[in-house]
Amino acid sequence: MTADDGVRLSVRSSGRADGPTLVCVHGYPDDSALWDDVAARLGERFRVVTYDVRGAGASDKPAERAAYRLDRLAADLAAVVGAVRPEGKVHLLAHDWGSIQTWHAVTGGWLDGRIASYTSISGPSLDHAARWLRAQLRKPTPRRLRNALRQLLHSTYIAFFQLPRVPELVWRTGLLPWALRRLEPGVGRPNSSDGRYGLELYRANMLTRLGRPARPHADVPVQVLAPTGDAYVTAPLQTELDWVPDLRVRHVAGRHWLPRQRPGVVADAVAELVDHVEGGPEARGLRRARVNPPSPRRFPGRLVVVTGGGSGIGQATALAFAEEGADVVVADIDGQAAARTAELVRATGSAAAEYTVDVSDGARVDAFAAAVRAEHGVPDIVVNNAGIGVAGSFADTGVGDWERVIDVNLWGVIHGCRAFVPMLTERAEGGHIVNLASMAAYLPNKVLPAYSTTKAAVLMLSECLRAELASHRVGVTAVCPGIVRTPIAERTVFAGASEQEQARRRRNGAKLFARRGFGPERVAADILRAVERDVALAPSTPEASVTLTLSRLTPGLLRAIAR
Repeated sequence: MTADDGVRLSVRSSGRADGPTLVCVHGYPDDSALWDDVAARLGERFRVVTYDVRGAGASDKPAERAAYRLDRLAADLAAVVGAVRPEGKVHLLAHDWGSIQTWHAVTGGWLDGRIASYTSISGPSLDHAARWLRAQLRKPTPRRLRNALRQLLHSTYIAFFQLPRVPELVWRTGLLPWALRRLEPGVGRPNSSDGRYGLELYRANMLTRLGRPARPHADVPVQVLAPTGDAYVTAPLQTELDWVPDLRVRHVAGRHWLPRQRPGVVADAVAELVDHVEGGPEARGLRRARVNPPSPRRFPGRLVVVTGGGSGIGQATALAFAEEGADVVVADIDGQAAARTAELVRATGSAAAEYTVDVSDGARVDAFAAAVRAEHGVPDIVVNNAGIGVAGSFADTGVGDWERVIDVNLWGVIHGCRAFVPMLTERAEGGHIVNLASMAAYLPNKVLPAYSTTKAAVLMLSECLRAELASHRVGVTAVCPGIVRTPIAERTVFAGASEQEQARRRRNGAKLFARRGFGPERVAADILRAVERDVALAPSTPEASVTLTLSRLTPGLLRAIAR
């Protein structure tokens, strides 16, 4: 098609002709091939339109700088929209400089009444960028100064692009394409001609727009996908948009060229927004990502899985998350107990589902995780809480006792992590794993060798997993309660004791835990706080905190007390 200034634009349409229309705008130094993998995933349901912006791909490459000003780029987008859909609304998806020009069109009136939704990746409005940077410096706080300095460091290449001739020379020699391919996963093989002509985007717009920013406003549903490893546009600049009333923000583990690096993640996010705007229900991912209007609750739209949720800490945790807006999946070896907890969750207004699961059986845990994903989606938070107690000296603890406590307390946690962690990393939007350890993990004693061993293993497993998953934005917390009023004392196995002695010790243990007066709801509160703050280790109960401090400062004293 031909723009109103005579520039010819190469436009492609694919996918379902009668589906909602999605117009995709690429950035620099790309062409419309950036969207090939995303379009392939969306084509069965949507009509996907891509085009080479002026200066790129098969479109014309004007020589004069004025041809690359934002007004001209916004007019091109409006012309493409008018050509592919003369009436009605379209959905927009843009990346990098494509996002910059699309923001200009969205906020500048070029597409009034024609936009159904807009998903932006790694590209801010230049008006917003200028005003945001000034706001960080005008009323500085340590956080604001840090954000501003980080963005300025990330933007140093823009000053280089303002130089005459030198950037073109670097493109012609092949040095810049080589460096990009080495440093940026997903960049593909940028064309030297696209790179040279695209420099005019920076030269025609950066200084003029940043020097005289307008006050932007967007009255359409907006979704921002912010890659956490973006080397050019920091997350605060992309996401702090108080001028967008209907805003959703999704922080995605990835780098700048997200459409190539994680096309499935981009396609799924876009499909959720388009489906909702077209009249479908709001997916949990959209509810979780909503920024404006803000929710008064702490975990709106989250899906939480709790094992051992039929009683005690598990039940209290399920209810605490539900009261803060989360939907909850309750798993327990006792199906009736799981159902009772699920009913309590529903009474708070949150959705709930219950499953009967023996966490010591890896195959059943895998089947449970697959069912959760198929029926409810990928969970945001997984609480591996199920556990049993075994007490008695090492000499009295038989092989069967060891096997059972390891199967539930350690393998149960391992199975839960193995089943759900791949889902969280594949989704790429972060999440959290909570593993219930115990004060016994760092407190040596003579009466709980088997139990303490499993809890110490859970603690170290959590530490290792936390390091491994940090780059995926999946937090891992080991929660270490002390003496808590739960039914575990009534079910503890006392190795080497007769049935009569077992009953007596259980009654005494239950009385001790009851007198302690520290209820499971207080541990649940600590768990929610730990997830919010993404802490590695969360002792719960005063004695657990004191013991943790002693284990670090005076471990010899604890060993002497144990003796």
